[in-house]
Amino acid sequence: MKFVAAGGLRIDYLITPEGEAFSGQPGGNALYAAAGVAQWVDGVALWARYGRNYPTSWLGALAELGLDTRGLIAVDGDQDHRTFYAYLPDGRRDDTEPSLHYARAGVPLPDALRDYIHSTPQQDDPQVYEPLTLRPGDWPASFAQATAVNLSPLPLATHLHIPAELRRQGVQQISVDPGERYMVPQRRDYIRRILPAIDAFLPSDQEVRSLFGQDVDLWQAASTLCEWGAPLVLIKAGADGVYLMEKENGKRVHLHPYHHANDPRIVDVTGAGDAFCGGFMIGLAQSADAITAAQMGLVSASRIIEGYGALYGLKLDQETSYARLRSIRANS
Repeated sequence: MKFVAAGGLRIDYLITPEGEAFSGQPGGNALYAAAGVAQWVDGVALWARYGRNYPTSWLGALAELGLDTRGLIAVDGDQDHRTFYAYLPDGRRDDTEPSLHYARAGVPLPDALRDYIHSTPQQDDPQVYEPLTLRPGDWPASFAQATAVNLSPLPLATHLHIPAELRRQGVQQISVDPGERYMVPQRRDYIRRILPAIDAFLPSDQEVRSLFGQDVDLWQAASTLCEWGAPLVLIKAGADGVYLMEKENGKRVHLHPYHHANDPRIVDVTGAGDAFCGGFMIGLAQSADAITAAQMGLVSASRIIEGYGALYGLKLDQETSYARLRSIRANS
């Protein structure tokens, strides 16, 4: 089996709830999803675009960590890989106005962020492919034997048009973690076109509420997404766990996270959702059981949040993941 983590390679700037700054770190949803897979199997493949200004030493480091980097596509010129986000003491996350958050942390604003707005411009346009946006023609010949692909948050155009190409290439399983910018009522018709073409849809609870309204019942939202064509819906709800619904039989299961909310082992929740999607992808491909897959996703998320950064997640051992899976099963 070949597992592909598709998405973005980023240069992360993070401020923790405690005001600690981590600047200029390897990141991006493709890396965090790959870390979610690598906790279970070796050789996960990355599929992403990168600009000539992306640190080449990082590319070598990823290969040394066992990732298949043949699907990384160099784009001419310098490109904007920056992602900034600050976690606030009340649990919210903000990805704008880095100067305010660095001032709160008492840390000088990095020069790289002086003109930063946010990392997802035009991501709700169904026709626009930004330079770092994957498109159907990017599928590498080296991925001919790919079994499953997880499409991390990417612009609407990618999620709208790539699944059909993946099916044409023989990919058996496609999961999509939607981009937050297009999970809005104005893009509802496009979302309804995406869902029948994939095998699993994995939005966050915040994205679901952005689409359906702040007061929506999550089970009702999952049911609606199934009615729109999604065979499986998994709503990632952070400390509240995951809401899983299967279209075919109407089964619904609420799975709790591995850690409780105040577990002292939790140090950074960045990438938890991406890692969940990676663990879910391999779990579904190996077991064909959505609950087992979700449990594996929860394990992947639980481990990524015990350290800082995607590279930390890529160095985790597999034995501990299987031990946690056995623990979750025993307590379910």
